[in-house]
Amino acid sequence: MKKDSFHWGLFFGVIFLGAILRFTNLASKPPWSDEWATLVFSLGHSFRTVPLDSVISLDTLLSPLLWDNTTQPQDVINNLLTESTHPPLYFVLNHWWLELFPQSQGLVSIWWGRAFSALWGIVSIPAMFGLGWLFSGSFIVAQMSAALMAVSPYGVYLSQEARHYTLAILFVIASLACLLLAIRCIHRQIAFPLWIVFCWIVINSLGVATHYFFSLALVTETIVLLDFWIAELKHKKSNIWAIYWSRIYLAMVGTFIGCSVWIMNWYSIRDNQLTDWIFDNNPVEKFFEPISRVLVWIITMVFLLPVEGTPEWISIFSGAIIVLVIAWLMFSWIKSFKACSQIYATNLGILILSRFLVSAIAIILTITYIFGADLTLSARFQFIYFPVVILLLGIIMAYLWQEAKLFRKKKVTNIIQEISQEFPPEERANLTQLTYNSGYKYWLWFRPKGKKVIYLTLLIGILGALTVVTNFAYQKVERPDVVVPVMVEAHHKVASKTPVLITTLHKTHGQTGEMMSLAWQFQKLLNQDKLNFQPQFLLAHNDREDRLVATQVLYKQLSKMPRPFQLWVVNFSAPIQLETQNCTTQEEHEYRATGYRYRMYSCFDVLH
Repeated sequence: MKKDSFHWGLFFGVIFLGAILRFTNLASKPPWSDEWATLVFSLGHSFRTVPLDSVISLDTLLSPLLWDNTTQPQDVINNLLTESTHPPLYFVLNHWWLELFPQSQGLVSIWWGRAFSALWGIVSIPAMFGLGWLFSGSFIVAQMSAALMAVSPYGVYLSQEARHYTLAILFVIASLACLLLAIRCIHRQIAFPLWIVFCWIVINSLGVATHYFFSLALVTETIVLLDFWIAELKHKKSNIWAIYWSRIYLAMVGTFIGCSVWIMNWYSIRDNQLTDWIFDNNPVEKFFEPISRVLVWIITMVFLLPVEGTPEWISIFSGAIIVLVIAWLMFSWIKSFKACSQIYATNLGILILSRFLVSAIAIILTITYIFGADLTLSARFQFIYFPVVILLLGIIMAYLWQEAKLFRKKKVTNIIQEISQEFPPEERANLTQLTYNSGYKYWLWFRPKGKKVIYLTLLIGILGALTVVTNFAYQKVERPDVVVPVMVEAHHKVASKTPVLITTLHKTHGQTGEMMSLAWQFQKLLNQDKLNFQPQFLLAHNDREDRLVATQVLYKQLSKMPRPFQLWVVNFSAPIQLETQNCTTQEEHEYRATGYRYRMYSCFDVLH
């Protein structure tokens, strides 16, 4: 009873820790364009209501973010499928979530928008506990897996995004559980229960309805099952038609049917400009970059220290500490992994997880190198194997915990004698005295073994999670909080009534979101009475056939503006010669911030 109370107390304590980390500074980071997409579509609104090719006010630009209780889930689905590249499940659920906390007026709350994702991130902690127990039958493995999920910097990062990745991770966890049960049935040669077949089909269908890349997890599961199928074919040919395989075939067919509507929709949007950025790189020319990125993303699932928004020496120092810690722990991890692979309780789980992880990474790299779609560019796309990394390390740490119990029962002299067996006979006689005289016994205490590995891993994980919530790592893809102060300071140098126009080249609602991020920062200053002007905005739409169309739109709108005014050109890749419009710049170089390239021009009645 006492042991059970300890386990349950630790279980709820880990969930509480994970919740604290995920809700700390939840709304402090500036929203970025993808988060605006989540909120706009979840509200049932459309980006197409924002006028293009004309000067608009800050209020008009932010109007899709206004609370509206008249929209329905059908509006969410219609707008999403016609304007975006994502399936609708998360957005519909988020629509209902936001309706639970209606606002009488004003813009939607970014805190509530992110809170929905954070809640799913918290649910993933007990889900990992369940998955760990299912794979091993060990409460220690379950506790370690839950603890790693709770403090994972990568998990905290995804939980603090108003996006759908935490829900997709939950479906990956659930689908992995079904995969394990299916393979156990294969090993025991018993029928796979129909109710689990049905659950697996529903889980997989909902997973693809949450994120299209969930289908990559399904392909990975198929590869893992194929390995076992081939093994059956080699040894027991008749068994591939046994009832347990028939049930798995049924699950695969049902999953294909359940996901087919979303697969067809995904196929129809493959040329959408919203996905152009993943094709910008040439992975073959920079062959090792995708591989190194995958390695970095895997490391940040467990370890992270301040590497962004800090002086360069701190970032280098943090990176060096992480490398040294990993190098120090690697031997213990590898040794424990090999040992777990030979233990009956965990060998099947290790086999499944290892094949899944290798196959998932292989699929991502294959798509990157062969099809030119670099899925390693973004950390969030690695969610398909994130739970597997956590569970594998959880199994290793559980083994180290058990090993630590045995280690405490042995004297240092006994350990030295065991180690001496690795030396030639002629060197063993004086080894014990030599190791004591050289301080080797102290090294034995400090070497990475047992609980030291566990405590250090969890400590670095907590520090990494705190690094994320304090914005020293995994910063947002766009940093309007850096851009807007530069614009405000520039305006302080001119008359207070001087208009400010911010223009960008518009391709998709991604650029609308980038401008919304700037507008949001301006609105915050206005709400705090720290701003005495309201900027205007111009989204000059880009024509794929002729980029000069956007340039002509800009020139036309500039000719209508009352002068003098300040012009900020942001992420405008079309060719422009603003001197011909009586606009000059004093800046030799563009300003740069994450997600933005921008330059200021002063526009007068006559050329200065």
